[in-house]
Amino acid sequence: MIIKKLSLYNFKNHTEKKFEFSPQINCFVGNNGAGKTNILDALHYLSVGKSFLGNTDVNNIKQEEDFFTIDAEIRNEESEDIIKISQPREAKKIIKKNDKSYDRLADHIGYLPSVMISPYDSNLISDSGESRRKFLDSMISQTDSGYLFDLIQYQKTVQQRNALLKYFAKNRVWDKDSLEIYDDPITKFGTGIFEKRRNFVEKLGPIVQNFYQIISGGKEVVAVHYQSDLIAGFDSAQPDRAFQQLLAESMERDRMLTYTSKGIHKDDLLFEMDHVLIKKIGSQGQQKSFLISLKLAQMSLVKELTQKTPILLLDDIFDKLDDTRVSQLIELVNQESFGQIFITDTHRERTESVVKKINEESIIFEL
Repeated sequence: MIIKKLSLYNFKNHTEKKFEFSPQINCFVGNNGAGKTNILDALHYLSVGKSFLGNTDVNNIKQEEDFFTIDAEIRNEESEDIIKISQPREAKKIIKKNDKSYDRLADHIGYLPSVMISPYDSNLISDSGESRRKFLDSMISQTDSGYLFDLIQYQKTVQQRNALLKYFAKNRVWDKDSLEIYDDPITKFGTGIFEKRRNFVEKLGPIVQNFYQIISGGKEVVAVHYQSDLIAGFDSAQPDRAFQQLLAESMERDRMLTYTSKGIHKDDLLFEMDHVLIKKIGSQGQQKSFLISLKLAQMSLVKELTQKTPILLLDDIFDKLDDTRVSQLIELVNQESFGQIFITDTHRERTESVVKKINEESIIFEL
């Protein structure tokens, strides 16, 4: 997949910007505040329909404007498509492919796979399980069109169950039969999500270890483990049974807490080095190498499962990694044929130096 052209209108700090891209390496250079990361965020929108920075869609409209629009011309193996994302200030977001609107965002996810490497990646190690769970969901959603639908249905059902638990507590009533109405959909969607997460992480782990050895040259053994309430009692012959039992055993606890305390919405990823959590023993350099290995493994697995080459978005990595490691990263990406690369940096000379070492076709845009 190659993004040939990009047009931005009223997106964040850009009133109007147009780009024609190289199929290989594209660099955006300029001072802090020039809007380099915002361009990567627009490319991220094309991939998954939302900001990687977590901003709401309306907050990405340029101040005092009524809408933003992102237009792109994208070439795949079979055709060229026009993707257009529009967000009016007073209406819902619209995503179109060749002038036809998607009925659901889930129908667009996976069309243009992407991987972002940014300074915010360190949060995957330091933050709570929620950020790692979102990362896992994002990876799988790009490879499985049904996964995101199941996840949305699961989350809606849990919210409804939680609302009923709060109603019971507020009104000092209890109706076990009414609560159990939610058990079947939670079990159905949750069990499918659990199995897909477990299978994905099993494939991901060895690839992370392989890239870590290449990037770091170290002898440490790194691993990614999937942590879930369902693992202990799961039986592939009766896949729903573990979830049903979990809900039954935690019902009284849920009644006191007024929310659903067990389930795949509490899952986590464990990042380990030599069988210890990497956040406890890993140096800054080791943690950076691990995170890059994790993202490269994501690219490799997405490519394998979808037969599509993801775009790679590298935000401000020169300020977080030494030049040698950046050169090694980009060369490794090229060797793996990972496709189109987009880079932001504050120093043109530094960017040119790294790109020249690779001898690939590149364009540098000054902002």
